[in-house]
Amino acid sequence: MCGIVGAIRAHHNVVDFLTDGLKRLEYRGYDSSGIAVRTANGIERVRRVGRVALMAEAAVAEGVHGHLGIGHTRWATHGGVTEPNAHPHVSGQAEQQIAVVHNGIIENFEAERTRLQGLGYTFESQTDTEVIAHSIHHEYRHNGHNLFTAVQAACARFHGAYAIGVIANDQPNLMVAARMGCPLLVALSDDETFIASDVSAVIAFTRRVVFLQDGDIAELTSNGIAKLVDRSGAEAERSVKVSELSLASLELGPYSHFMQKEIHEQPKAVSDTAEVFMLGGFEPENFGSKARAVFNDCHSIKILACGTSYYAALTAKYWLEAIARIPTDVEIASEYRYRSVIADPKQLVITISQSGETLDTMEALKYAQSLGHRHSLAICNVMESALPRESELVLYTRAGAEVGVASTKAFTTQLVALFGLAVTLGKLRGHVDAAQTQAYTEELRQLAGSIQHALNLEPQIAAWAQQFAHKANALFLGRGIHYPIALEGALKLKEITYIHAEAYPAGELKHGPLALVDENMPVVVIAPKDGLLDKVKANMQEVAARGGELFVFTDLDSDFNASEGVHVIRTPRHMGILSPIVHTIPVQLLSYHTALVRGTDVDKPRNLAKSVTVE
Repeated sequence: MCGIVGAIRAHHNVVDFLTDGLKRLEYRGYDSSGIAVRTANGIERVRRVGRVALMAEAAVAEGVHGHLGIGHTRWATHGGVTEPNAHPHVSGQAEQQIAVVHNGIIENFEAERTRLQGLGYTFESQTDTEVIAHSIHHEYRHNGHNLFTAVQAACARFHGAYAIGVIANDQPNLMVAARMGCPLLVALSDDETFIASDVSAVIAFTRRVVFLQDGDIAELTSNGIAKLVDRSGAEAERSVKVSELSLASLELGPYSHFMQKEIHEQPKAVSDTAEVFMLGGFEPENFGSKARAVFNDCHSIKILACGTSYYAALTAKYWLEAIARIPTDVEIASEYRYRSVIADPKQLVITISQSGETLDTMEALKYAQSLGHRHSLAICNVMESALPRESELVLYTRAGAEVGVASTKAFTTQLVALFGLAVTLGKLRGHVDAAQTQAYTEELRQLAGSIQHALNLEPQIAAWAQQFAHKANALFLGRGIHYPIALEGALKLKEITYIHAEAYPAGELKHGPLALVDENMPVVVIAPKDGLLDKVKANMQEVAARGGELFVFTDLDSDFNASEGVHVIRTPRHMGILSPIVHTIPVQLLSYHTALVRGTDVDKPRNLAKSVTVE
């Protein structure tokens, strides 16, 4: 849930890259940062609580200079937000000193701490990472100062997930990187080699990247990868990829925040994602060469996801069962992996993740496979990430880089991909004929325009935000396929405004939540013109009768009218089966503008991280 960078730069000061790279990884979420650089005076560290800019200013003020270094943004897990707990962590003195940065969690760190204390090591932090530093240092002393062998021996003792970068004071042109369960890549340039947890950190310096796989340990010099072994210890090769990530996509441009930028990028993002179905039709081969055989072999679906992706999965359940007539279960990945499960080899397991590195989802997939689930499909936004590599089939969404912690365009493109899957399975199973296929194609074609129409409502929604900003609580209501959108709306409000918000199926009001409704409880209602509209209207009357204030998102062609205590904003005409995607836009904008009024950090909300690579 934090960021790693590192570099060996033969002819340039590494500090410039480390600070730039860490700034580009700020979106992942963090509470402190630091760098360790091998200088003429040994390994020098600069660490600060707070923003990377504070640490970067200190590094310049202290005149830190060197060609080898590592850096880190930390999101606290073990130990509080303090400078002693910030990375990098070091072990040893003088020539034998080593420094480590680490993402993930070492589950057996307490036993390792006790072992290392028995060997004479003193701990200065509360973190599990310091165990890594001391363990590698111990092995380094007893393996002839062979850093690669020391890291390999230490990693064999660790249980859990990690991505680590290691340097040693007496090795001026050497770095070792290791990965297990957390993302880590090596990037290559002339006379320079980099490591990072995300390609965005290196894109300004090179586009040539190598994605390490679980269990990989790599020895790096300024000339590239000198040695790489896999989890069995055997020498391995990993292909070099040329990243297509645009540097412009990582810049704000005319927008005030990345979240605002990414909300407004949704017409293009959904069009790009829908293009595979618009050009290639709703064919199984869009999901991989084996997809037709896999889909024909499956009689049900299980979707595993977390957070916003889980709400996309809940929406997809409606589509998959209504269009494809295929039984579908949806589970929170972190819960699924810890319960006794009845496996079904004929069930397709779908995982959804923006980053493709979400640890809970990754481990849930491994658990499903260990139980005998043979077929898997990953829906993901990041090429070459862990979930696609571990899955039989994959469909990449085309959201582009998403920097804001609160997911926006990743969510709507996931919905487009899942809708395409539902139609594809429906067609394959004989439930969608040629005329219906054409109708679904036309609805996808019109989707971007409807989203743009919804974006044009921003001034009206911003006016609502003035009223929301001073509330302590909010309630979101939806019915049927729009209930997951209510859940997503409540999550967005919680994430970036820190207003407590809950979502319920509107029909559940009378079963408890109605007790919370009074004049201080704004109630957001997603009320499209569909078959449940009259039911939603009745639920709204229940709110109005208790003095609640209603904020209603409805369709252009509905017959809602604003009145005392009832505010109405009309999105485009009802988009039918794709209506949930359109109605996502106004709840995103409501959260964004409410956060602006409250003055919160929109792109980097407190306590949260973009890429959740710890349990």
